[in-house]
Amino acid sequence: MAVISNGTTLIDNGTLDAAVPTGKMTLISEQTASSSATISFTSGIDSTYDSYVFKFINIHPATDSVAFQFQGNAVGGSGYNETITSSFFRAYHGEGGAGGVLGYLAGNDQSQGTAFQDLTEQLIGNDNDQCMSGWLKLYNPSSTTFLKHFIASSSQIHAADYNVVAYVAGYFNTTSAIDEIQFKLHSGNIDSGVIKLYGIGG
Repeated sequence: MAVISNGTTLIDNGTLDAAVPTGKMTLISEQTASSSATISFTSGIDSTYDSYVFKFINIHPATDSVAFQFQGNAVGGSGYNETITSSFFRAYHGEGGAGGVLGYLAGNDQSQGTAFQDLTEQLIGNDNDQCMSGWLKLYNPSSTTFLKHFIASSSQIHAADYNVVAYVAGYFNTTSAIDEIQFKLHSGNIDSGVIKLYGIGG
């Protein structure tokens, strides 16, 4: 594996690692949680960039066994309730060696749903040393022609001391531009953590 000048990763056969966002990344804004019910990005998502990446750094929940979630809001809309179709699968492995399982979780996906989309399994632990980190990429959110695709990946510490790696992909089923994104836990507050918003390309 090699890294070229802009930080893009190449796998051994010389092709791009598809999981790595490519292009110059420009930090637009960041927010730090402090017993926060929600973290909302209500500016900075527009036609300036081709795609946007959110990075989640040490998101620590106040409540045990929760999921980290997101939803979008179209221009002129309200309520963070856009229609989503998505897929969700994960792998997990325990500190004691148990697990090592990869599987699809139908309860964490949506089919034309308007709920907040899970980015993790609903079991992030709230011990002092437990948290989750990851990223979410949103493609061409300002398009008024196409639906809005997203891909996300995260690593979390399960409440029972498992590492869980989740992979989520889907789309907002709207041709309206998406200009706001909100994050929350499915129960309780975000005790601490940082979320950064980057623009890619342009």
